Amino acid sequence: MSSIEKLFKEKSKRVLNVYCTAGYPKLESTIEVMASLQANGANIIELGMPYSDPLADGEVIQSSSLHALTNGMTLNVLFEQLVNMRKDIHIPVILMGYMNPILQYGFEKFCIKAREVGIDGLILPDLPLFEFEQFYGKIIKDNGLDFIFLVTPETPADRIKKLDSLSAGFLYAVSSSATTGKDKDFSKVATYLKNLQSMQLKNPILVGFGIKDKATFDAATEFTAGAIIGSAYIQVLSKGGSIETNTKQFLNGVLGI
Repeated sequence: MSSIEKLFKEKSKRVLNVYCTAGYPKLESTIEVMASLQANGANIIELGMPYSDPLADGEVIQSSSLHALTNGMTLNVLFEQLVNMRKDIHIPVILMGYMNPILQYGFEKFCIKAREVGIDGLILPDLPLFEFEQFYGKIIKDNGLDFIFLVTPETPADRIKKLDSLSAGFLYAVSSSATTGKDKDFSKVATYLKNLQSMQLKNPILVGFGIKDKATFDAATEFTAGAIIGSAYIQVLSKGGSIETNTKQFLNGVLGI
């Protein structure tokens, strides 16, 4: 059983996954941000690998990625920063990013390094299903990494079931077919999430895109195991000041503490 599976076995509701961009706000901020998330209520850390053309991400995360790249963040630097991660970070950590820089680095080499530093899973939105099944999925599995697929309100039921069967850890339900950071009407999203719930999928569902505060977190988790926050947290970090203080204040608000 993977670390992510263990988490959902112990906590089946209101799981909070928070996205942060590696190397943001400063190049050396990565572990400090992760430690602050862990200390203040995050159950999973989704660590974004900066890329110049992040297709699924909205303006806020795009800006943080470009900032991190300007800071000097690369995959080599990231893995150097994560070498001793597991001395302090004990919750599941997922790497989220895009295929281009990983292919340049070497896909198998990337998965081996991810395993060595203690990464638990991957989210790669632009990895095609066919290529996952034919080649990349085995490399990912052989290195003990969970792979999380994304589904949207427009994904047909048979494809949802297929992606669920191939996913490990959880299934990422995008709240709407848009980029991250856009406001959502969760009264409309509820119908989609209830439908997913009724499908009795093998993986727990985490919903992302548009969750930014207690109201949206509560609405998003009514019919799912949890939710993912990204842009709203990046905006908090962009204001400057104490990472620990700002993270605590933001997550307390989301969790209603």
